[in-house]
Amino acid sequence: MIDLTDEMADLIAALGPPKVRPGRVYMFVSAYEGEGTSLFAREFALCDAALAPKPVWLVDADLGNQTQLKSMLEQPKRFGPPGPVTRASPDQNVFFSITPKARSAKGVIMDHSYLVARPFLTNRLWVTRFRTKYLLADQKVRAVADGTYWHRLRRYSQTVVIDVACVQRSAMAFALAPHVDGIIMVVSEDRGDVETRQRLKMELEHAGGRVLGLVYNRVSANGVSRSRGTRRTLLKS
Repeated sequence: MIDLTDEMADLIAALGPPKVRPGRVYMFVSAYEGEGTSLFAREFALCDAALAPKPVWLVDADLGNQTQLKSMLEQPKRFGPPGPVTRASPDQNVFFSITPKARSAKGVIMDHSYLVARPFLTNRLWVTRFRTKYLLADQKVRAVADGTYWHRLRRYSQTVVIDVACVQRSAMAFALAPHVDGIIMVVSEDRGDVETRQRLKMELEHAGGRVLGLVYNRVSANGVSRSRGTRRTLLKS
């Protein structure tokens, strides 16, 4: 088990208190697979939820590789027992669109039906899950252009933390960039090169995002983030 409480407390302090009302939205993203983005997003959400006056939402926007809920269920000592499954959309808006639409005996299956959430820490931390198994073979998922979902979710949240797939595998980060208050890039010190990260930063900003800085992570040979001797620091851009 990796515990990044101290590192995430430093990151939250570096970002400062919320400057927007209602809640803020941060996106964690990396250039390459396996740089630790999901770990950092989850630990950030956990740390922020500990003291937040309103709930924190962790949105697993890596729709092709849903891991956040599973990881939290596997750590009951840290996250506690989960609450019941519920819809993850306050008003039937979501950040993706599915085509073609599927049908059931009750009619067309709406997009929001594919996104659910479960609460942890006595409803202080909520995590979403995309119901991939219900997709049909011919259905495709794409990000929607508007930010209605994030605008609505802010009303109920202290912070919305988005864990998005690495740009090596998905363009979701660029679609969501204009709708978030800040982007935090996760960088593994033993993968990739500086030029790729610089290019990613420029592309995210060109897409309308605001890159707040980087967190550095050292990943071991087997792909597991080391809990000791690892430098994890926010560097202002």
